[in-house]
Amino acid sequence: MSVTVVGSIAFDAVKTPFGEREKMLGGSAVHFSLAASFFDDVLVVGPVGDDFGPDEYEVLEGRGIETADIERVPGGRTFFWKGEYGWDLNDRETLDTQLNVFADFEPKLSAASRASDVLFLANIQPDLQREVRAQWGGTGFVALDSMNLWIETARDSLIETIGGVDCLMLNDAELRQLTREPNLVLAARQVREWGPSVVVAKRGEYGAAMITDEGFFGLPAFPLETVVDPTGAGDSFAGGFVGYVAAHPNDERDHALLSRAMAYGTALASYNVEEFGVERVARLTSDELADRVAELQRITRFDEQPIVLRH
Repeated sequence: MSVTVVGSIAFDAVKTPFGEREKMLGGSAVHFSLAASFFDDVLVVGPVGDDFGPDEYEVLEGRGIETADIERVPGGRTFFWKGEYGWDLNDRETLDTQLNVFADFEPKLSAASRASDVLFLANIQPDLQREVRAQWGGTGFVALDSMNLWIETARDSLIETIGGVDCLMLNDAELRQLTREPNLVLAARQVREWGPSVVVAKRGEYGAAMITDEGFFGLPAFPLETVVDPTGAGDSFAGGFVGYVAAHPNDERDHALLSRAMAYGTALASYNVEEFGVERVARLTSDELADRVAELQRITRFDEQPIVLRH
């Protein structure tokens, strides 16, 4: 099986209290692809400029990611984002955004990308996401991410697009903003009425929560002593979650399997934040990932002991 991801491929400049990088590989499709590549074949779709060279391709292709659908725009420059984080790494300030080739991006899926079993619509304009969904035309698992910008400027289009996917992945604030529900469970219920059977709320340093027809499941973030750069953590989580789903047949994709997918997404996000950009995940090993998932399982399990309550 395989998974296709459509989204941004970028260069980022990031400063945190722990250091900075003037130019590093980033973008939603890149972070997602590296994480998902641990589980299945990944085909990435997105635009780049002439400044995207062999070193950048090697990061992806070194993980077995198929790059044939990366659109190279002659004379163009790759999407660029610059931001700074303070001591509260949940908040960041955007200092510069240069859309460059991403401004006129019109996704084109090859026959191989259209034949994938799973599709991830990373954070791009909702009309484009809907066009990609129509191009893909498959009946497998489709997940979608978005952001507050599209909720504010294209809410109706976003809701229409959400109606055509199986899983919506937003951070908890965006989920409340989208549904206009202050309660996370009620917000998820509203989304499920629009179409998706799975709603995942990303909660940053507090972990993630999932609501399906079968119930609720939540995990904390993995406890870390070193957090350097949170850029791309949400996309790494999505790559782990969706990649794990893609590696299993459709008839196995129940609440229990999706819960395990949450654990792999959480583990990959935790590795992502330990260093800048893709530096840590790009050299991550399968054994390291398995060890962290096992540790996450250990620290989130407890044994119930019968007790006679007083009232």
